[in-house]
Amino acid sequence: MNPIIEKVISRDVAVPLKEPFKTALRTVTTAETVLVEIHLNDGTVGYGEAAPTPVITGDSKASIHYIVDDLIGPKLIGLSLTNSEEIKRLIEMSAVHNSSPKAALNIAINDLLAKQYQVPLYQLLGGYRHEIISDYTVSVGTTSEMIDHAKSLVAKGFHCLKAKVGSDTEQHDLEKVRELRKAIGPDIKIRLDANQGWHSKQAVSVIRSMEAEHLDIELIEQPVPATDFEGMAYVTQNVLTPILADESIFSVTDAARLINMGGCDLINLKLMKAGGIDNALKINALAEAAGIECMVGSMIESSVSVTAAAHLAAAKENIKYVDLDASMMFSKNPIAGGIEVSGENITLPDKIGLGLG
Repeated sequence: MNPIIEKVISRDVAVPLKEPFKTALRTVTTAETVLVEIHLNDGTVGYGEAAPTPVITGDSKASIHYIVDDLIGPKLIGLSLTNSEEIKRLIEMSAVHNSSPKAALNIAINDLLAKQYQVPLYQLLGGYRHEIISDYTVSVGTTSEMIDHAKSLVAKGFHCLKAKVGSDTEQHDLEKVRELRKAIGPDIKIRLDANQGWHSKQAVSVIRSMEAEHLDIELIEQPVPATDFEGMAYVTQNVLTPILADESIFSVTDAARLINMGGCDLINLKLMKAGGIDNALKINALAEAAGIECMVGSMIESSVSVTAAAHLAAAKENIKYVDLDASMMFSKNPIAGGIEVSGENITLPDKIGLGLG
């Protein structure tokens, strides 16, 4: 049977988090996300997800539903999955920006393709590994709160923590990180995410202080505002600690520009920013050609898109870092199946597609 798209559906999901998630930009207590289904005429369903994160992507629930239900979805009806390139290009070219709804649709198409080939998605994408290890995020809080949270995560078996900074003065950030390192000892890796919270000179000052105190920070994510490419380059070129670009890179064009400026040491691939798996693969290929390794991360997303991100991370050798704790924060997940999580270990099950449903 020729696999024809018959129906595109989106629906809202709201799930309380196990505990509030705090960054320099926002505090989240309930995860609100939009699930997307693409149905074929043979009954096969592909799953995707769009996370409304207006403060980062500009996408809201209303805009996601419009793009999926009214703009792009109707254009997909009647198209054959045998021409997946046409479908993916239509999704990408139907609107500028709107990266989250385009990601949801792209994820669902890739899920369907892997199901057509009867293989897990990570194998179709490259199949480099079937297990990955994630860090876990220590939310912004007082020093004592962050230390208590960090110790509880170490007790659960996490060997790499990501601490949120950038919402306070650089001196207080330095004190927090100093106390955090003292509390958890030298064997636990620490990554820092400033969430655009510093300006460039401030970032260089605090990072150099951390280096002088031998706090052993593995990497620092997005120290300055997303649009400050010159600031990213200034920080990258004036500290020894690897600088990870996140919000600065939404597209292959962004990645090429920042790489050419010497504006980062590492790149964070997020499906909600890139507009899906295929654009993330292009950014990874560009980064790899430039000798830059990548991380795969996520917004506050459920097991649907986090599973898709995990398949991407498992597929490619150049993806060395994983930050996929988001679905671990959910009190429950909206669809059965997907990745299998045990502490810091994420396993890709031997099920076709994303293994959901």
